[in-house]
Amino acid sequence: MSSDANTAVLRNCIRLPLAEDELLEVTAKAKDYAIMHGAAMRSKTAFSPDSLNFAPFVLVPSSFPRKEFEKAVALQPIINRLMHNVAHDEEFITTTLAETIKVDEFTANLFNIYRKVLAHGFTQAYSIGLLRSDYMAHVSEGCAIKQVEINTVASSFAGIATQLVPQQKFVLSELGHADKLHNMPDNNALAGLCDGMVKAWDIYAKPQAVILFIIEDVSYNICDQRFHEFYIRETYPHIKVLRRTLTEVHREGKLGQSKELLLGSQEVAVIYFRAGYEPGHYHSQADWDARYLMETSLAIKCPSIHYHLAGTKKVQQALAQPAVLERFINDPEEIKAVGKIFTGLYSLDDNEAGNASYEMALRTPERFVLKPQREGGGNNVYGVDIPDALKRMSRVERSAWILMDLIHPPLTKGYMVRPGGDMPPQIVDMVSELGIFGVVIGDAEHIVHNYQAGHMLRTKLSTANEGGVAAGLGALDSPYLIDSDDEDEQK
Repeated sequence: MSSDANTAVLRNCIRLPLAEDELLEVTAKAKDYAIMHGAAMRSKTAFSPDSLNFAPFVLVPSSFPRKEFEKAVALQPIINRLMHNVAHDEEFITTTLAETIKVDEFTANLFNIYRKVLAHGFTQAYSIGLLRSDYMAHVSEGCAIKQVEINTVASSFAGIATQLVPQQKFVLSELGHADKLHNMPDNNALAGLCDGMVKAWDIYAKPQAVILFIIEDVSYNICDQRFHEFYIRETYPHIKVLRRTLTEVHREGKLGQSKELLLGSQEVAVIYFRAGYEPGHYHSQADWDARYLMETSLAIKCPSIHYHLAGTKKVQQALAQPAVLERFINDPEEIKAVGKIFTGLYSLDDNEAGNASYEMALRTPERFVLKPQREGGGNNVYGVDIPDALKRMSRVERSAWILMDLIHPPLTKGYMVRPGGDMPPQIVDMVSELGIFGVVIGDAEHIVHNYQAGHMLRTKLSTANEGGVAAGLGALDSPYLIDSDDEDEQK
């Protein structure tokens, strides 16, 4: 993520830098607060199932334009409905991914499951989407939000993000700025998503059935996952939650007489995938067989296979075309509002339009980011690295990727606190990415639940391209809402 001397800088919520003694004291408190309240992760470098590090965080909340935050919140139910309609459009998904599945083995494997499930008919008509739409403010359009991506699988950090608001409020209060807390919006993301799973459990309507979390072999982001599990158990003590890997589902799982999913003697009502979104989660055909078994079952999936495919970058690129949006949204004002959040997205298929995009990327690579059909961070190619990456691909291989205009967000200044990092932390230039969570539940004909469900903010060094917290490149944060005419700055 490049920046230059002309990049806009948002006002900080408080005046920085802090005096060193004050900074050392409040940072130490914030670290302990994070660990004691579960804003934590297991270490990738020194993994132990018996210990935690605090999750990387920004010491005080980062500024974000209030009007744009409120716009993103208001848009989420429309985005939910859009993605629900896309997921249920067999022709659109099939046509949009036709070239990609020829060269992207992982997407092809997912699509093959989709095709097989379609051939036999969906056993379960209902799906639940726990979505997260990610945005950055774009300086060249007056800091208007632009969508970075839409996540339809394993939309993470609702649990920890919910904990980070009180942590940063604590820090601001310790620094003598309790009067500013009202500019930090409440965040009930954890409750919002978990209540959505329980609404799906209610639809399944079998009191003894359980909710199943599909997890990785090793869960570094353990607290975020456990927050969901523990919230459900504490708030709805009659509902049991199980955690299983794909491999364990293959070993233990089977279909009952009505195609209900059974793990041993326990029937599964809802499946929540926190794994299964990248190739490394499938160690053998057995894991793919487990995914297929679940997709053919009566359990309500989050996401079902068609929702998973709806979240691919190729679909995102197709949706950025106004004529395509009209296929899924009826209201002209909604089409206009959604259209405004898209930045330039370009196909790289082997056709006239794709070849023109290819040439454009070679001429001015600094304008773009190259994205594959993957989730989880660390997969994109940026700027000057794009020409070499493209030249290594055949014309056919290019269709597994999309080209996207680089968004130029405004800078903020702050302290990024990481395990093993400098004490006191250094003041750095940062950029932020806002995620808005949404819940949508329905079948092909009707949506029965649709709501916005909270938010998260990830912040990274302005010089970093990738910003994934789990991938070790960003830090968790919360928005501090500012108005363009707000003169109450940095008191």
